[in-house]
Amino acid sequence: MSETSVRVGLVDDQALVRKGLRAILDAHAGLSVVFEAEDGAKALDQLMENEVDLLLCDIRMPVVDGIEVVERLRQGANRLPVLLLTTFEDEELLLRATRAGANGYVLKDIEPAELFTTIDDILAGATVLDPQSRQRARGHESLPQPETLLVELDEKERAVLRLMSAGLSNQQIAEQLHKAEGTIKNRVSVILQKLNARDRTQAVLKAITNGII
Repeated sequence: MSETSVRVGLVDDQALVRKGLRAILDAHAGLSVVFEAEDGAKALDQLMENEVDLLLCDIRMPVVDGIEVVERLRQGANRLPVLLLTTFEDEELLLRATRAGANGYVLKDIEPAELFTTIDDILAGATVLDPQSRQRARGHESLPQPETLLVELDEKERAVLRLMSAGLSNQQIAEQLHKAEGTIKNRVSVILQKLNARDRTQAVLKAITNGII
């Protein structure tokens, strides 16, 4: 953390969780919680009145969830760093968070020290989108890190991957690229094989976390 206190907005629909997170954040000399909100709508209202450097936001909330908060900010060209918190190790949620433009995605059982490191990384411009989280990786040292995945995809395969990441079906991708649907289906199969991915979602996640697309 820098010597200047980092201003944080805290968003979670559970009061006990908010209070616990606030206690952790306020105890750190480099962090200061500017506001709390119980849902995304109230958070967006608070952001109209308060300037923060980072938004720490739950994913699953009533009214407006965390991913929609990110989507609304990005639609308004607001690049405020947003770190999403969740209790679920869910690849679909991670994919949605990535598409929305979130800067980070970590589990709520993350250790405080790891949370501070993640915040540092995000404020430095990094993207931390790993649902397994660092503390889980410590217990499974055999898990491959994103940078260790070495694959060679040609530009046609990368083009298909980019459209896959946007949620398009094989037929829609074929229409976009002016190819036969069978051709696209074959390319998707090759992509899954090269990335050692069990399905389209995992392939996109591996591509994103490894900087392939």
